[in-house]
Amino acid sequence: MNELSGEALHLWRGEHHVLRGVSFAVAGGQCLQVTGANGAGKTTLLRAICDLVPLESGRVLWRGVDQAADSDAFHAELSYLGHENGLKGELTAAENLRFATRMRRRVEPEEIRAALERTGVADSADVITRRLSAGQRRRVALARLLLTRTSLWVLDEPTSNLDQRGQALLSELIGGHLEAGGVAVVATHQSLSLSKSQLCPLALQ
Repeated sequence: MNELSGEALHLWRGEHHVLRGVSFAVAGGQCLQVTGANGAGKTTLLRAICDLVPLESGRVLWRGVDQAADSDAFHAELSYLGHENGLKGELTAAENLRFATRMRRRVEPEEIRAALERTGVADSADVITRRLSAGQRRRVALARLLLTRTSLWVLDEPTSNLDQRGQALLSELIGGHLEAGGVAVVATHQSLSLSKSQLCPLALQ
């Protein structure tokens, strides 16, 4: 069963104690919603979960196994969407999705079209990404989440540049991921239209 947990996570940035013994547990079908003021450590926590920054102490476990024990297997299950969309500006939307997914699995053209259709940017499939609006680029990045087919989504302020319909779409996508047994970790100031049973709040001070 999918399960993500953190045990007494501590991390310093110079003199600043960013993460102070943070612990959490979230199971398949649940979303850990991380909230807190600017500078509270939301992005740092997400990056620590993804093993992008080193912890001073504590550990992150995926399915009961320390992620540090088999980081390759852990990252194969993980999709991370940060403040930046991670798209190549000189590639089209479809080319970006093909490039991003080919290291994980073979993806067919019809799958790419379906993902872009689901996120509302099918008409932009053949448009150079740098010519898209910020909101359209975010939707392309969301399409990438669908195509990677990973069990764990870690999303840092994923509503950035999305209008109301885009924010509703995001909640739908996360909801579908949870219903399929996936796990999500989301740092956001916006409310997510998920059921109480799906949400596990974590407020950082």
